Amino acid sequence: MVATQQEHHWFAEPTRPVGRRYVVWLIVAQLVFYVALLGPAIVGIGIKVQQIVPSEQKTSALGTVAGFGALFAVVGNVVFGRLSDRTTSRWGRRRPWIVAGTVVMTLALLVMALGQSVAVVTAGWCLAQLGANATLAPFIATIADQVPTFQRGSVSALLGIAQNVGILGGTYVAQRFQHQIVIMFVAPAVLSIGAMLVFAIVLPDQRLRIRPPPAPIKDWFWVNPRENRDFALAWASRFLITLATYMFTTFRLYFLQDRVGLSADSAPAAVTVGVLIYTIALIACGWIAGRISDRTGRRKFLVAGSTLLFGAGTAALSHVTTLGQFYAVEAVLGVASGIYVGVDLALVVDVLPNPDDAGKDLGVFNIANALPQTVAPVIGAALLALGSATNQNYTLLLYSAGVASLIGALVVLPIRKVR
Repeated sequence: MVATQQEHHWFAEPTRPVGRRYVVWLIVAQLVFYVALLGPAIVGIGIKVQQIVPSEQKTSALGTVAGFGALFAVVGNVVFGRLSDRTTSRWGRRRPWIVAGTVVMTLALLVMALGQSVAVVTAGWCLAQLGANATLAPFIATIADQVPTFQRGSVSALLGIAQNVGILGGTYVAQRFQHQIVIMFVAPAVLSIGAMLVFAIVLPDQRLRIRPPPAPIKDWFWVNPRENRDFALAWASRFLITLATYMFTTFRLYFLQDRVGLSADSAPAAVTVGVLIYTIALIACGWIAGRISDRTGRRKFLVAGSTLLFGAGTAALSHVTTLGQFYAVEAVLGVASGIYVGVDLALVVDVLPNPDDAGKDLGVFNIANALPQTVAPVIGAALLALGSATNQNYTLLLYSAGVASLIGALVVLPIRKVR
């Protein structure tokens, strides 16, 4: 039987360099997992929606699916992060959730692929987000568990690069199998089960040998912003940059059709090329930014500067009328995002209130990732609707996203704990 104890300092912060096997499989698992999750999220859901609703209903239907799914992601990330913090399994705190969540996500994506109504596709995406976040919350928490401060910039940069290469891979899969929807949704997810299983085996997971005291439900979803000011500022900055990102990417496929004039068949390929350009720029800048951050100990100016550049690039999309211009702006956004992902997660882990609650606190922080995905499709659809049925207001949408990024850059500057 596991003993109960009130003391709330179960594990020491890591001080030794993390092993290479952990880093390699962290990156591999992240990459494969994001191919599986974000291929459907970026392109697949849009294609699926177009198959089951009339064209004039596509933006509102897409907003419904994406919005409800993101709401479940908000809840799932916090709940499963907290549960992983307090898991006393003999297999460790994080391993059981990492593997089981990926299996649930895969089954849910199969439901989406076979669904023939917006209601079924929405239900499938909600369950997929629960499964995905049951994996992601403990997966990301392993950085706080295993990686010392002086390595976090480099490891976070590699993780961000892997995520974005995974996005690229997902868009390629979606383009290649756009007429074979079951393969697009399910095949990469099956591979992700294998990748996460290997990572779980390699992971030197911590085993919690005491039973944590009960915690009020509100503490599962709450970090006091007055007592943890730096965490709150980092949260607000991430919320705004994610809001800006999804206000555009949710409707990127339709932007290329409606604003640039591409056909429904050619637009997915253009998205893929754009993501390729974006990813190349991101890779080129992300690793450098992470190394600079670790060597200098400075993270704020990199986060703020990259967020500002991202906002300028998003606003510039409002002037895009050709595919070449779209690709050029994607390169600018890739540079900004590369610098951002090379530093931001390291900054976040540095300002966590309590390492023992890393899963929960990162889950609360992930609300800043997931909540904008709930509201961005709704806000975006409303802003687009201020145009006409045949000429939706992409200019208003993109400038609004640019302003959100600008504010996100300013919010990070008052953080004190991190330079």
